[in-house]
Amino acid sequence: MDADLALAIGHHLAVFTLVGAIAAEFVLLRPGLDGVQLQRLARLDAVYGSAAVLVVLVGVMRLYWGAAGPDYYFSNHAFWGKMAAFVAVGLLSIAPTIAFGRWRKALRADPGFRPSEGEIRRQRRFLHAELGFLILVPIFAAMMARGYGS
Repeated sequence: MDADLALAIGHHLAVFTLVGAIAAEFVLLRPGLDGVQLQRLARLDAVYGSAAVLVVLVGVMRLYWGAAGPDYYFSNHAFWGKMAAFVAVGLLSIAPTIAFGRWRKALRADPGFRPSEGEIRRQRRFLHAELGFLILVPIFAAMMARGYGS
């Protein structure tokens, strides 16, 4: 197997893991969230963050050691659109990650802790926005794969 194929496979698996984790977070983050669900949510968020790091690392490796090379990517507008969408997803994920950590801390102090419906709604809005920007990533990727943006 050549390096370009291995990097493409790794990149896609990391992306699918990231999408699966955020989808699971979205399903789990509902009013009435109890301690067990909150712990699960925090673990999912850790998987999500780890997958995001892998997406970036393998993506950078792909950029430099993949078949297309950095010149193709750096001069491609669809690539920069994809990067902007991914950065927006990352920035939007900060608030929920902080909230989930705060909730876990509150749960350790009080095993009966449950986040308020208002807090849950607020974090769901961030997840909605993340998903909205995340949809743009494969759109830009498909454009790049077909030579658009050059």
